[in-house]
Amino acid sequence: MSFLNSLINGHEGGLKTDGLTPTQKVTLRAVIIGVLYYGLSALEGMMMRAHAITPLPMLDNSHYFSVMTVHPIVGIFGSTYLIVFGAFTFLVPYLMKKPLYSIKLANATWILIAIGALMAWLGGFIFHYAPLYTLYWPLPVDFSQFNAVGGLVFITGVALIMIGTLGFIYNIFATVFYTEEGHEKRPFKPLLISALGIDGMLNILYKMTGREPYAKEPAVSLPVVAIFRGTIDTFLDALVILTCGILILVYIIGDLSGASMDYTSVNALLYKNFFWWGLDLIADGLVLIYIAGSWYLLAMLITGKKLFMQNIARAALLLELIVSWAVWSHHLLADQGQYNMMKLVSGEMVTAFELVTQGIAIFITLVTLWSARPLKMSNELKFLLGGILGFMLAVPAGIIQADMGLNRILHNTQWVAGPHFHVAILVGLTMTLYSAIYILWPTLTNGVKLYSQKMASYHFWAHLIGGIGMGAFMGMAAMDGMLRRTLYLEGEYQTYMILAGICGLLLLSAWVVFLLNVLMSIGLKGLLGIFKKSKLQTKDLVPQEA
Repeated sequence: MSFLNSLINGHEGGLKTDGLTPTQKVTLRAVIIGVLYYGLSALEGMMMRAHAITPLPMLDNSHYFSVMTVHPIVGIFGSTYLIVFGAFTFLVPYLMKKPLYSIKLANATWILIAIGALMAWLGGFIFHYAPLYTLYWPLPVDFSQFNAVGGLVFITGVALIMIGTLGFIYNIFATVFYTEEGHEKRPFKPLLISALGIDGMLNILYKMTGREPYAKEPAVSLPVVAIFRGTIDTFLDALVILTCGILILVYIIGDLSGASMDYTSVNALLYKNFFWWGLDLIADGLVLIYIAGSWYLLAMLITGKKLFMQNIARAALLLELIVSWAVWSHHLLADQGQYNMMKLVSGEMVTAFELVTQGIAIFITLVTLWSARPLKMSNELKFLLGGILGFMLAVPAGIIQADMGLNRILHNTQWVAGPHFHVAILVGLTMTLYSAIYILWPTLTNGVKLYSQKMASYHFWAHLIGGIGMGAFMGMAAMDGMLRRTLYLEGEYQTYMILAGICGLLLLSAWVVFLLNVLMSIGLKGLLGIFKKSKLQTKDLVPQEA
């Protein structure tokens, strides 16, 4: 009876949604939908893991590759984007001590992205549209192989995601620069200089030349600087992916209307460079910059201390922003048509700088935590350390293959899928996001107590072991020659795939336990109440104390 009561009403009374502000509600909506999309992505991953062990009768080749296509779309855009955007929608105004620019736009953002991810998923699930997430030209417009209607549904979904993303970007930039009603107008120039982190570099320069600091108190806090810079990459990425989507839509509509166009009109190599320049901004710009900023914020919130080497951190974020614009060619190291000079400079030399920028972020975060010892090993601290470990494993794994020689051996194997981007996303990125969720939980729920600490501990260990284990066993299969995007139906790598599948089940179980823990904490009534209109007509981020 107690279990049923907690499930319906929540732990110790659950979540009182009547006391939530509009900003709290819109943040929780985005995060909840993002966590649900993570579960869908995990289920898709387990389908492919199971099929790699023993081919499933209900999963033919076309369906398998359509799952492989929508899997990263659901995981990156449907889940990660919504969780990140939801958290930053709250954190930017919270850190700047001002209201969010537009609650309506924030609601439109998560709705557009959620609908877009669903449409992209349906394009694969129903129509088996499977040009893989890279959308290499002319694969997306190969209508002898793929259904044009499926392409229309899929690409329209991606376009909606990008439009929602542009809405988030506008909301963040507007929140940083606008002056709220009743306050003295903030000058634009100092805000822009600080948001770009230029003041940090000037402080370092001034100190080296024996002058007073350029800015003793920066106009924008360090985490907001990271969010602002990451959002610049998000903007560029959205424009590129939206442009490619519109191009593909033109060809799809032309085919459906009986006016098919010649795909050779588009230069495939130029398209790949343009596409990867934009798409890589997600991984090497948006993720690394956002994550560095999240680590800095989490370290400050956990320790209650200022960040170690703040000016260096600001300067490193600016360096990462510039580096992120020039590293895309490491995706084309194995492409015979790509110019060798671009491979050498962009693919190898500039990419290697990501070890430096990410290393600085890890060092600063760990020293900040170390300076505040002893610390309680809270949920947020455990997941923060897990996220740092994930990137300490995944970034070097990526740098290893950013070499023209090694890339020929590794690029088309499970090494890329396992030790590199699955560990980066599942361990590095996702565990950092979970840390943010746990630390923001009391603020967003007005102090709702977590149902079970044991479930939270299981969530941590199962996710950490599952994520690292799955990446490791996929990497071992790669060393034995297992290619990615390739079906092996004779059990050639079965032992590795069984072990990777067990680790995948750990990941899935961690998500189920986390979801149940959240549900038992807030209750079904609280969950439904989050999606109802707020009764507090206020611009305040959290309710004012009585």
